[in-house]
Amino acid sequence: MFVRLRGPNAGKGAAGKWTDAATGEHGDLLDLIRESCGLVEFADVLAEARRFLSLPRSELAPESSHSTTRAPAGSPESARWLFAISKPIRGTIAKTYLRARGISALHETASLRFHPSCYYKPDHDSPGEIWPALIAVTTLNGVITGIHRTWLDPSGRSKAPIDTPRRAMGYLLGNAVRFGAAEDDVLVAGEGIETVLSLRCALPALPMAAALSANHLAAMALSSSLRRLYIARDADAAGDTVQAALLQRAETAGIEAIPLSPRLGDFNEDLHVFGLDSLRAALRIQLAPEDVSRFLLLPATVA
Repeated sequence: MFVRLRGPNAGKGAAGKWTDAATGEHGDLLDLIRESCGLVEFADVLAEARRFLSLPRSELAPESSHSTTRAPAGSPESARWLFAISKPIRGTIAKTYLRARGISALHETASLRFHPSCYYKPDHDSPGEIWPALIAVTTLNGVITGIHRTWLDPSGRSKAPIDTPRRAMGYLLGNAVRFGAAEDDVLVAGEGIETVLSLRCALPALPMAAALSANHLAAMALSSSLRRLYIARDADAAGDTVQAALLQRAETAGIEAIPLSPRLGDFNEDLHVFGLDSLRAALRIQLAPEDVSRFLLLPATVA
């Protein structure tokens, strides 16, 4: 882990911010207090910070006033805050949920977090509810733009029994939840988090991105360093549209684009029904020959 000793007082590269070089996780002193003490509520984090620094509440007026000027609901600022107060998925029911979907490779998942009591409001007139949630962050050029919430059943075996267990916050169009190297010459882009993580089980070293919907996948920003794009499409009409749009955009940008097609509805369904060996065999005949040796002929399970 390293800490920036010099930099601006706030924003990207601010002094005092830390980064875990192994996982890519980052934050500030409050994040360290939250993690080390196992705290969830921000008020509890501030209380521990005051106790540690022996500061009375009056000396923390800037933080107190900040709480009265909260970021607008649904804004990127709100998304960054929710992601910051969540914790890594290891040892949580978010990991249990992904395992229940047949996903065993959970390496390089700094873009995923878990919140044990994430607020959910069914509609404007209904009272709010609290459910655990898998939190995924979308980024563009390393900057957090939004988050995606998947509310979970407390058992971790399924999504929460609510009307809309998946919702986004912030700016998602053009951005994606990223796994693996941020900048590389080959990338797999798909719709859902589970779809992309299923492919990571078979291709653990290949960078991937989940755009979170068909429309967002069709509009996902393509890096200037990219030379080959694999389109992990779903087997439906929206998947046809996404494939056509991305093929055209990639061709215009001088990027080779290769569709990856599942046998069933999506790659998570393939993994769950047919198993990992079958998924790897199906991918082998769809990959470019040089990528078979580069990415597929590796140990399939990376935990």
